[in-house]
Amino acid sequence: MTATLKAEEQNQLQLVEREEMDDEDDLFEAIDKLINQGINAGDVKKLQDAGIYTCNGLMMFTKKNLTGIKGLSEAKVDKICEAAEKIVNYGYITGSDALLKRKSVIHITTGSQALDELLGGGVETSAITEAFGEFRSGKTQLAHTLCVSTQLPTNMHGGNGKVAYIDTEGTFRPDRIVPIAERFGMDPGAVLDNIIYARAYTYEHQYNLLLGLAAKMSEEPFRLLIVDSVIALFRVDFTGRGELAERQQKLAQMLSRLIKIAEEFNVAVYMTNQVIADPGGGVFISDPKKPAGGHVLAHAATIRLMFRKGKGEQRVCKVFDAPNLPEAEAVFQITAGGIADAKD
Repeated sequence: MTATLKAEEQNQLQLVEREEMDDEDDLFEAIDKLINQGINAGDVKKLQDAGIYTCNGLMMFTKKNLTGIKGLSEAKVDKICEAAEKIVNYGYITGSDALLKRKSVIHITTGSQALDELLGGGVETSAITEAFGEFRSGKTQLAHTLCVSTQLPTNMHGGNGKVAYIDTEGTFRPDRIVPIAERFGMDPGAVLDNIIYARAYTYEHQYNLLLGLAAKMSEEPFRLLIVDSVIALFRVDFTGRGELAERQQKLAQMLSRLIKIAEEFNVAVYMTNQVIADPGGGVFISDPKKPAGGHVLAHAATIRLMFRKGKGEQRVCKVFDAPNLPEAEAVFQITAGGIADAKD
């Protein structure tokens, strides 16, 4: 019985995948369409080599950045931008159109109903969700659970897409994915095949990995990008007050790239952040810890979640900042099968 159910589910997955493929074309315009507008194929290839695979993505670069690409003169860049503007509407739209556009946003389940309700249905695409908290507060566990739940069909509150995982702390464990996949009734081997993983060792390496993602995301249906953790390498590669301004500038560029990936390909970006002790917080603040990354990171994240330890295996998640969610808390639990609802 279970075997037939699983086979049915897999067929369903494939069916949903085909349907999604048709919708996918509406989300972004491939860069190849520039050729029909009279742009030289060689110039289009240069754009692809620079990590630009969609016309939407092209409009997210300044002309100064584009002239920095080897072999593209200012005149060529102007011509390319004019052609892209004909393909993609980048002017004003009405509020009603913006609401229609929001319909393409998918909410991916976290595995805990209480946490999903807190987030208005789950982790949303086209946005950056940042989780910060001390070590052992459940940030990476949520990342592992999302790796699996993103691959569920949309009717099961999944994202029906692949996952990209950039790991800066060396905490990704593929063997941890196996019991989580089994809990959701999925084949662990297939789930692992749909996750692409990269270990970053320097902030430059981390940025280059993001640039390389555009090629993969324009070809295959990705729904989630995890960066665990976004700040770790910046705290190592830049030291002292003297390098702080440069660090924040480089961090801002990285976060800008993440926002563009989220909106260009309609993927959910889930990034974890560390905390710093704030000894100057005063006597009246009960918890003298604050998220690392300063204001640059605070403004870049769409939804900020604060994780803290509860009793035993329980963890508490609080909405710290979000444009459309009230400040509230949810209690969840870390189990062998990933994040789940807390048992009293």
